Amino acid sequence: MSVPDFQTIMLPLLEIFSDQKEHSIQETIGVLSSQFALTDEEKNELLPSGRQARFDNRAGWARTYLAKAGLLKTTRRAHYQITERGLQVLNERPQKIDMKYLERFPEYIEFREKEREGTTKVPRNDNREHAEKTPEEALEDSYEQIRENLAQQVLESVLGASPSFFERLVVELLVNMGYGGSRKEAARAVGQSGDEGIDGIIDEDRLGLDTIYVQAKKWKREQHVGRPDIQKFVGALAGKRAKKGIFITTSDFSNDAMRYVNEIDAKVILIDGRKLAQFMIDYDVGVTEVTSYKLKKIDSDYFESA
Repeated sequence: MSVPDFQTIMLPLLEIFSDQKEHSIQETIGVLSSQFALTDEEKNELLPSGRQARFDNRAGWARTYLAKAGLLKTTRRAHYQITERGLQVLNERPQKIDMKYLERFPEYIEFREKEREGTTKVPRNDNREHAEKTPEEALEDSYEQIRENLAQQVLESVLGASPSFFERLVVELLVNMGYGGSRKEAARAVGQSGDEGIDGIIDEDRLGLDTIYVQAKKWKREQHVGRPDIQKFVGALAGKRAKKGIFITTSDFSNDAMRYVNEIDAKVILIDGRKLAQFMIDYDVGVTEVTSYKLKKIDSDYFESA
């Protein structure tokens, strides 16, 4: 099965504490993952940020909401225990515990109101669209949507630029990614069209211990770079006795082209228009930072001796 949403986790999590014993966070996560029969891949699935496992995040929020409703209590660092209220809830044998169910407890309602009124608001999960998302997931989904819209704008701007501007853009991006040393040193990266199908060269490192050949094509979106184009580029690499190449385009690559690069000895990286825009965002080429947010969590070590 897929990773369950955090509301689905609530009742099984509370049931773990029905023995009235103290249980650690990691212990409950292990028991829950077994109950839900999660595969290793599902247990290790990360949030888009790559900083936390999705299941761990959802289990953590299920535990937080149960505690805010007074069904669980903290006993010591990273350990919880069921409360009398929690036992009463289990005695009622509910079919499901979710956020709507928890609204019967005034402490939970107070917590939610404070959560919404804070200066830094946590995305609400009350509507159907976000009912299965934790606050971090809702926040990251919003971020990904903003980033995708920005990538489309970036690509449109690149397509409207002149060929010479596109060449400079490719140089700046490769330099920002750590190739070629300075912009002056990397100036030979592109602008050498006609060199046996290779537009230019760039050093893989600042010492020039290895060389990467580059081809960059500013093509319209409806055009596709096909296998013959890549074969020509690979042939040019062979003529230079080179093993590494980067093929950059503002359009995309055909399936045959992508399969072909996986079948050859040379290491050829294909960067289509979407990847190009994403790299430009990642390495601050053609974009500027508007604002930033830091997402923080409690430092349990700090309060351990409190």
